[in-house]
Amino acid sequence: MTATLANALFDPRRIALIGASTDAARLTARAQVYLRRHGFTGDLFPVNPRAETVLGERAYASLRDVPGDIDFAYILLNTQHVEAAIQDCAARRIPVACVLADGFAETGPDGVARQQRIVDTARAGGVRLLGPNSMGIINIPAHTACSVNAVLESGTLLAGRWSLVSHSGSVMGTLASRAAARGCGFAKIVGTGNEADLTAGEIADLLVDDPDTDAILLFLETIRRPDLFEHAARRAHAAGKPIVAYKLGRSEAAARLATTHTGALAGSDAAADAFFRAIGIVRVDQLETLLEIPPLLLGTRPPVRPKRAVRIVTTTGGGGAMVVDRLGIAGIATAHMLDTTLAGASKEFVSQALNEARDADDADLAIAVIGSSAQFRPQEGVAGVIAATGRNPICAFLVPQAEAALRLLAEAGIAAFRTPEACADAVRAYLDWQTPRGEPAAIDVSAAAALLDQAQDEPGARAVFAALGLPNGAVRIDPEAPPPLAYPVALKAVSATIAHKTEAGAVALGIPDAAALRQAAAAMQARLGAQITGFIAQPMAKGVGEAILGYRRDPLVGPIVALGAGGVLAEIYRDVVLRLAPVTEAEARAMIDQVKGLAPARGYRGMPKGDLAALARAVVGFSHLAALACVTEAEVNPLIVLADGQGVVMADALLACD
Repeated sequence: MTATLANALFDPRRIALIGASTDAARLTARAQVYLRRHGFTGDLFPVNPRAETVLGERAYASLRDVPGDIDFAYILLNTQHVEAAIQDCAARRIPVACVLADGFAETGPDGVARQQRIVDTARAGGVRLLGPNSMGIINIPAHTACSVNAVLESGTLLAGRWSLVSHSGSVMGTLASRAAARGCGFAKIVGTGNEADLTAGEIADLLVDDPDTDAILLFLETIRRPDLFEHAARRAHAAGKPIVAYKLGRSEAAARLATTHTGALAGSDAAADAFFRAIGIVRVDQLETLLEIPPLLLGTRPPVRPKRAVRIVTTTGGGGAMVVDRLGIAGIATAHMLDTTLAGASKEFVSQALNEARDADDADLAIAVIGSSAQFRPQEGVAGVIAATGRNPICAFLVPQAEAALRLLAEAGIAAFRTPEACADAVRAYLDWQTPRGEPAAIDVSAAAALLDQAQDEPGARAVFAALGLPNGAVRIDPEAPPPLAYPVALKAVSATIAHKTEAGAVALGIPDAAALRQAAAAMQARLGAQITGFIAQPMAKGVGEAILGYRRDPLVGPIVALGAGGVLAEIYRDVVLRLAPVTEAEARAMIDQVKGLAPARGYRGMPKGDLAALARAVVGFSHLAALACVTEAEVNPLIVLADGQGVVMADALLACD
């Protein structure tokens, strides 16, 4: 079935063009024009009830009249006619139907319903749907340009060893034209549009088996079916085919909708970062990088324990400084920069310097920065870069506009960049690249699940977290008859409606005895009234650090766990690290190492070390919320980290369930 789908999608030999226009100037005529212009030798069946021929080819009044099997149908009709066309495709059991029209799920509830109807009809007839709002597919080696994208006005398209999957139809042409300007091309280009059925993840999975594709590039506006992305990423890693994504959505608007601090810190884009990293997809921040990074990834694997440092050999001090500056902003150190300006750009000198840089133990890769010689003497300017050998990868930044030199480097399989920003972005993306995570182990969360019905308030949330392994030192109390407590204690009001108790005046700290406890409780009751359903108390704890531990079921990628610097300033400093949940203890320790605000607890400058082992266990246990499908958000803030060997303390806890 997969082979049949791939053939029908990428290499159809018999294509029906439903709604093909007799006017070559119209959009709905382009697919036929471009298919023939770019050398398609298969059979075309224009469907147009008002014409006997369309652009010199026999036309058919309806799809029912087309003889023989059809591999691929491109529906070029207006929105209101698409449903009937899908019904015809289902009746003919056409393997793939592509819909050009918009006006579906992106337009609101009516469009959502319209889109669901065509999906249901397609599935009932065994038809896979591409789109709607799709500009089709381009298979350059096979001369199949079944698309209306205007980039096909070009007489020829360069064939290459990378394939592109794009949510945006216009970006298909943008990237094809930008690649051509670099002397590069694509094997396959697919526009997924609304992804009502076929998604970018599933198409990427098909491309893993494509013999013409060495690298898979993704232009994404969202993430649908993360499970299919993960499946594709695992297979791509095994096949040695890197997947690189440029995803829109750096806005924090979605994060502000969340009800907890963790939601504000861990918006969908931050979750997308964690998702891509966990499954082994390389995410770039710049469109230029998407086209320039593949040679840096091809033939290599994700770095193991990267030093996050580079060595630079430059023939221009200013150019080298630009790269150093951008790398520094990305958190990447320059272990050494050798400026060869006075020595010149001779092949022997530059290659020897780069050999040493590529074999250095203090760096992950070498960067060659080439000045004016790249523009005016391209072969000489990059000869030393091409000749360099060594253990670590190499890439180049060409300071001037130097198209000939860029082409020479591309032919040699060396990633070359036009800007220091793209160069630094690519290096950062390479160093962030990871092997896909292992399959999460099965977890028994039955004890926690049994407590979810009582988790509407803080004591209930604490009980769930305790069942997952977090220590709970708080007890419910009657202030008029408190149990024996280890004073001083913290007193907190119990409420299902107050999310952040400090701001509401529902917390009293450092209470020295039972009399003060009764007085503080009475003041809270008078202030907050019916919002309070009880009180809890726990011994005061002074740790060596505070963390915020959060969980969220992200609408795009699913369960994520967040660890950051805790306390009331958590949102201000935004010092947080995210991972897909659940995590292993090794992943939890890596998260702890990356939170800057936990440096004191790590023993920074001789400070007392915190119990990082207990913190890691807490992160792991908390991440097991992923196995509780109804939990949407949860938080412990702060989680107090005590001295080494003394554990951690939950100071505040909340949990939200659907």
